[in-house]
Amino acid sequence: MDGRHFFARPLVQSGRAVNRLYASTEWNFPVFGHITAQTTTTQPGGGIDIMSILLFVMLGIFIFMMFRRNKKTQQQQAALQSQFEPGVDVMTSFGLFGRIVAIDDEENKVTLELSPGNLATVHRQAVTKIVEPAAEPAAATDVPDDASSLTGAGSGSTAAATETPDETLKRLNDEGKKDS
Repeated sequence: MDGRHFFARPLVQSGRAVNRLYASTEWNFPVFGHITAQTTTTQPGGGIDIMSILLFVMLGIFIFMMFRRNKKTQQQQAALQSQFEPGVDVMTSFGLFGRIVAIDDEENKVTLELSPGNLATVHRQAVTKIVEPAAEPAAATDVPDDASSLTGAGSGSTAAATETPDETLKRLNDEGKKDS
């Protein structure tokens, strides 16, 4: 044996005993010998493989996308806060709806009127959304109370409109006899 193996043997250097396991630059476990042999070989042409390059490229793309997203979020927040003025209906990040009463730019505070007489002071960044007023509904269409609009205009079913309840029962009973 060459002296490098799993069990530690004392090695004397400069008059003191040193553990052989820690004195060696590589640990030679018999099971992992082929792995260390593969990793210690150098590739011709510099030793940088394609996987290392791909790793750095993916890391760069990840960092770029992260900074880009943060920049977009900051721009949206700045655009939103530029629209703040008294009288605008807003929603906070914790779900309170109110109308802006006053804005304190020095302390970054906004005073909201939640309901008549109830005021709340929140941080300016807590206001996350401007609530748009609900759109006016379109002109209501005329919906008849009966099914007369389902029948054709010239189908000649005017007899059904003048039929009494007794006549309707008699007609329905006669139709049931025809089927059997």
